[in-house]
Amino acid sequence: MVNTLEGLQVNSLPTTSTHPILAAIDIGTNSVHMIVVRIDPTLPAFSIIAREKETVRLGDRDPKTGNLTNEAMQRTMSALGRCRDLAYSLDANYLVAVATSATREAPNGKDFLQQIEAQLGISVNLISGQEEARRIYLGVLSGMDFNQQSRVIIDIGGGSTELILADSDESRSLSSTKIGAVRLTQELITTDPISVKEQIALRAYIQGMLERPIEELKSKLKAGEEVGLIGTSGTIETLATIHAMEKLGYIPNPLNGYQMKRRDIREMVRNFASLSCSSRALIPGVSERRSEIIFAGSVILLEAMTMLGIETITLCERALREGIIVDWMLTHGYIDSRLRYQSEVRSRSVFKIAHKYQTDLDYSQRVATFALSLFEQTRGILHSFGTAEKELLWAACILHNCGVHISHSAHHKHSYYLIRNAELLGYTEIELELIANIARYHRRSKPKRKHEAYSQLSETHRQIVRELSAILRIAVALDRRQIGAISEIDCKYDPEYRTLHLYLVPTNIEDDCSLELWSLNFKKPVFEEEFKVKLVSTLAKQPLKMLTK
Repeated sequence: MVNTLEGLQVNSLPTTSTHPILAAIDIGTNSVHMIVVRIDPTLPAFSIIAREKETVRLGDRDPKTGNLTNEAMQRTMSALGRCRDLAYSLDANYLVAVATSATREAPNGKDFLQQIEAQLGISVNLISGQEEARRIYLGVLSGMDFNQQSRVIIDIGGGSTELILADSDESRSLSSTKIGAVRLTQELITTDPISVKEQIALRAYIQGMLERPIEELKSKLKAGEEVGLIGTSGTIETLATIHAMEKLGYIPNPLNGYQMKRRDIREMVRNFASLSCSSRALIPGVSERRSEIIFAGSVILLEAMTMLGIETITLCERALREGIIVDWMLTHGYIDSRLRYQSEVRSRSVFKIAHKYQTDLDYSQRVATFALSLFEQTRGILHSFGTAEKELLWAACILHNCGVHISHSAHHKHSYYLIRNAELLGYTEIELELIANIARYHRRSKPKRKHEAYSQLSETHRQIVRELSAILRIAVALDRRQIGAISEIDCKYDPEYRTLHLYLVPTNIEDDCSLELWSLNFKKPVFEEEFKVKLVSTLAKQPLKMLTK
């Protein structure tokens, strides 16, 4: 069984273990990383069973089209196949994979993800830059004690650099900037050793790109607040390895918590600039592939530290992969108290966007109550969706009317655009697409293949949109006057005549709810067509027996 919202669930392996084994894959611009962990729900915590890394340079894109090249995709596909096989050999119950910058930006990125699923059976979640930053924060939080102080986290990847301002409870600023070690090496460095002219241009470009996210981060600092800097991922780990070999004569194990001064980073940058790529590869701790990109990556770090005015950086060996694990544990109920604030990130993010677009929350929450009630009462009878789809329906209900902020005319289409481009944290790109589509079809036309956004979804996802948007239509009709005229709904299904009887309990027994009944009859054809049932609505004076098969 492949669950497109949660990753790959391995049927041949036990999934009810009290200590499930989870594999998390990060498909980055430079490398494919996998971590396999055993989760202990009693702590809750996870222990690492295995790590796997392979440099694939997925970011080696066609300079003319921006597409991922066939060679890069094949390297990545081969690496993913080996990761999958290793996860299976370790009896992994679940495999969760995410793709970041290179795939996010390439015109053929989504096609590549479909190819991965078709050939390897791995469903890959594409995540936004902000969501990537949030999961990096979760990963760091799982491996480092913030001691109730705020920290700036910097993660320098192949295609992007994430900057996060956070404390032990929340991330106050999340940004992802399109500067990475691979990207800048490809786009701005042509000389070897790098010429002075290119060094100046590189620094100026990095400063310009970092200016806005660093200003935003600084604006979130409290008066007089001092913060430390935490660094993660390949570039910074390599710099820490070089630094340790030079200063200590050995590499500490683990490197987690290792510190470097800005002046030491500056000295390493000077040294890299004076060496050819082949000479940099001779430095202990620098691989041949890393030697090609280490200069650009180290300049990003140096400029960020300078602009932030921070003198010391502390290495954290946990980052995105571990963040994927923590996020999975949060969404699956393994973490309750310690990260309760983080476990509510989806709902808080939805309400934040609703507030931003001045959505009538009382109305939206009534619609959500009706939709989720109908969802639950028809589960296993008209549909077979679970908790993941229920969460998507809830978010679509809360935000379905946000398009009115732009214009009431065609506001369902405006809602799609606003949701799709909103900074909703905790969701993958495909989940955002599904929420936006479900909300878009709460009125007017039903989903059609000629609609571009809908047509680009997989058949499984189109079914989710069709069925959940049909439920949303009914929920919207039930509060036509937006005054809460109906207090609750009871369903009873007659399988012999394939009829769903919908009993509506009015808030005021004197109210005939004629407008709600009219709206329901007007909107029900889409629901009836989708679920192949006849919907009969009746005004009841008291709650009736809940749905039975």
